Amino acid sequence: MSNPSPDVVKAFAPTGTLRVSINLGNTVLAQRAPDGSPAGITPELARELSKRLGVPLAIETFDAAGKVFEAIKAGRIDVAFLAVEPVRAAEIDFTAPYVLIEGTYLVAKNSALKEIEDVDKPGVKIAVATGSAYDLYLSRTIKNATLVREPSGPQALAMFKRDKLDAAGGVRQPLVEFAAANPEYRVMPGRFMAIQQAMGMPKGRAAAAVDYLKAFVEEMKASGFVADALKRSNQPDAQVAPKAQ
Repeated sequence: MSNPSPDVVKAFAPTGTLRVSINLGNTVLAQRAPDGSPAGITPELARELSKRLGVPLAIETFDAAGKVFEAIKAGRIDVAFLAVEPVRAAEIDFTAPYVLIEGTYLVAKNSALKEIEDVDKPGVKIAVATGSAYDLYLSRTIKNATLVREPSGPQALAMFKRDKLDAAGGVRQPLVEFAAANPEYRVMPGRFMAIQQAMGMPKGRAAAAVDYLKAFVEEMKASGFVADALKRSNQPDAQVAPKAQ
């Protein structure tokens, strides 16, 4: 990649600081380091992009993707890490994905729901985090079951457990962690969606900046940066996305 022009830098950081969102609600992508700072693949990508642009980095942390999306619409964020979704694409110019993760269900160990297809039945209640990629996807595709929402993933899981709902939708890895700590639950085999995690900028920024971000993601995948960051944050089940077509 060539060095970014001053116009590209200005498009990324109109305030002089690169304002980036990190969603700590998705533990595949971000975690808290022992000192409390954000760690994982997304903070590492944010720091690398800031270094290449030559501007200071300001990270704002969130506990849910829906809250990130609202912050982008409010003009507080320059670059976000979110799953590609049609609702979001109306407000955000996305890169190709850098990581692929699975959306699946958590159910009680003795639940009659055995396969992914069993969940979309009348009377079934599914806990989800408001505005998450899996909430947006299920909102489009579920025909018979009912979605019940809480603001974040942990809150949705707490509601699922407290109210004895039929299933909880979510990212596989946090659901596996929850089931390990709560053995009366199990994670379903298979998936209802492949979640495409990408970087994005608010609509209206210079096309050259969007192109730079897309090229940045492709280089980070090709160079092994993404794979190495996933290893460092102990996320062996996350898959590096293929090269953009």
